[in-house]
Amino acid sequence: MTAQHTRLVKAMGADDTSVRLQAAMTVGANADPAFLEALVERCAVEPDFFVRDMLSWALTRLAPEVTLPRLRQELGSECRQARSQALHTLSKIKDGSTWGWITRDLLRDADDEVARTAWRAAVVLVPEGQGKELAEELVRQLGRGGRDVRLSLSRALVDLGEESRPALEEAVGHPDPDVAAHARATELLRRDPEAGFDVAVEEAKRTVVLGPERRAGQA
Repeated sequence: MTAQHTRLVKAMGADDTSVRLQAAMTVGANADPAFLEALVERCAVEPDFFVRDMLSWALTRLAPEVTLPRLRQELGSECRQARSQALHTLSKIKDGSTWGWITRDLLRDADDEVARTAWRAAVVLVPEGQGKELAEELVRQLGRGGRDVRLSLSRALVDLGEESRPALEEAVGHPDPDVAAHARATELLRRDPEAGFDVAVEEAKRTVVLGPERRAGQA
């Protein structure tokens, strides 16, 4: 271990956020695989969003054959942030061979942030022709969590485009009004991505309460 390596690893754990950010940037610029373990370990505990993003960028600078096996280990970590950050980094590397690592357990993770990151990564990595199956899995999460969680799920389904339409159309008839409204709001966004999420949600709620025929009659 060189003196520079020791200094940079120590700087990545400094109290000052700007020092940590600069250290991660320097490590990424060097693209030295000797920093792999330090980068992965720091991802699991780094509290600042921008520093975490720089750590992920530094990992993308390393050769995939070096980085990917280590990230796969993190997907099974008991630490929620370790799982989430590994998923985020995989979505940045965009190696199609990692698609199979986005398991159903990760897509349904009990931690909202891990699940949200898994949804985004899955949409990036899904192979051509498998988007419909992914959409069918994602719609099982409709109605989950608060606004931010629901918005993340809607965006993932919207990004799947036409492949999400059949699953969403079926979900709008769900007996749970929260699920039905979330499905309808997502379908509105899929048809018109420029529409605001909150507006789509309110419109969907009114439609679910009144029924589509009565709603059309009031228009």
